[in-house]
Amino acid sequence: MLGKLSWAAIPLDQPIPMIASGVVGLVIIGVLAWVTLKGWLPYLWREWITSVDHKHIGIMYILLAMVMLLRGFSDAIMMRSQQALAFRSPGYLPPEHYDQIFSAHGTLMIFFVAMPFVIGLMNFVVPLQLGVRDVAFPTLNSVGFRRGIARPSAQEPVLPRRIGPPARARRNMALSQTSSAITVTMPSGDICVSPQER
Repeated sequence: MLGKLSWAAIPLDQPIPMIASGVVGLVIIGVLAWVTLKGWLPYLWREWITSVDHKHIGIMYILLAMVMLLRGFSDAIMMRSQQALAFRSPGYLPPEHYDQIFSAHGTLMIFFVAMPFVIGLMNFVVPLQLGVRDVAFPTLNSVGFRRGIARPSAQEPVLPRRIGPPARARRNMALSQTSSAITVTMPSGDICVSPQER
């Protein structure tokens, strides 16, 4: 069912992703325990999580954008500290991990910060500007928000992924183009020649 995914994909030998995963897991468990112990769960379920009010949905979109902004900010701090520490030294991140952080930061900031913030602002303001009670399809609006929450959790799982040889091979391969073929030298020394597609 999971293809090639196995327990070997968890990088137990890399401290940064393991510590980050542990902190994220503890924060999630802590927030859920706090909300449950305070007795706020029924109120949050009735008035916010299952709400079809456009103002509540707009506020939840903006809160989602703020949480993802913190996640993107942590990526930015890791990238900048790697650049500062890597001056005339290897730094603390392997090149493959830096590439993953760079890509995740861009995806997070566009799709999980900018878009939810704009959608939340539009959800809150546009019906008020038009003078209507609610949006045209309030249930669809609520379902769209819940699917929006599922997107970051599907893309950013709590368990980290191991950086495998294909990422290293892509990072370290040297391309040399000739007129009729592309020659790729792999880190292991293997040479692959493929016809150039036109």
